[in-house]
Amino acid sequence: MILNTGSRTDIPAFYSDWFYNRIREGFVLVRNPYEPTQITRYLLNPEVIDAIIFCTKNPFPMFEKAGLLAQFDQFWFVTITPYGKEIEPFVPDKELVISYFQKLSGMVGKEKISWRYDPVFVTDKYTATYHIEQFGKMAEGLYGYTDQCVVSFIDLYEKTKRNFKGIRSVTGKEQEMLIDGFSRIAKEQGIQIHLCCEDAGLIRENVDAKGCMSKAVLEKALGYRLDVPKKKTARSECACLLGADIGAYNSCLHGCLYCYANYDKETVMKNKRLHNPFSPLLIGEVSEYDVIKQAEQKAWRNGQMDFFDLL
Repeated sequence: MILNTGSRTDIPAFYSDWFYNRIREGFVLVRNPYEPTQITRYLLNPEVIDAIIFCTKNPFPMFEKAGLLAQFDQFWFVTITPYGKEIEPFVPDKELVISYFQKLSGMVGKEKISWRYDPVFVTDKYTATYHIEQFGKMAEGLYGYTDQCVVSFIDLYEKTKRNFKGIRSVTGKEQEMLIDGFSRIAKEQGIQIHLCCEDAGLIRENVDAKGCMSKAVLEKALGYRLDVPKKKTARSECACLLGADIGAYNSCLHGCLYCYANYDKETVMKNKRLHNPFSPLLIGEVSEYDVIKQAEQKAWRNGQMDFFDLL
């Protein structure tokens, strides 16, 4: 199975102590965001977990105790975008994140780390031309440290529209211009671009629309085949393995205006106060009314891939 940590919050940036405590104890509890009294228990055991997936804007807090992860295969997504503090108020400076990315790549291997340049939106300040210029500069800084990049355009969820006043969708013409520019730069840097739930008309020689956390992407990174059980996906157009997330909504402290996982600042701060690094739950504690069920966990590994599979 694949264990996810980053679809709901940024655990590496803000909850690394909690996460490493869970690794030491060998299990984690996850509250169902839609049925709050339902809790799932996951064993944190490499015999049943094929890989742990991290998605973060700041991997630095994980470095000091990274040895605790040596028993697990890992795959990392690190988001680096060109936005300023008015958009991403508590994200570290980009130069720092690029240096963290470089260090992390050296620790896990460039095949197990992907750069996320998303979400992409266009404003009077952040024009398509500006994006292409900044994408190029960042790609130069990441050259040799990864061979893939995830790109997606902003989705206008109700939360996003409420918290990010005046934001609009990226037009088809703007998307074409951006992907053409990104594709040219990425090709020069030896980077494959994975589009996340975007129009297949944007596919280019080094741009695919097959997903960023798909079976194929993970098999290539991990070096073995995965027998993934057939299961209905969260989004029909998405082939990514997004289940088994141990995070919690309304708990990310980056404060990004475009965030889909936070309702508002007040809810986030309330949950932060409920966080206990020694609790098996990321937010809060187990109550007498909760029902805990052990997850069905099974390794999906099925042998090593040969040379031609890895191409």
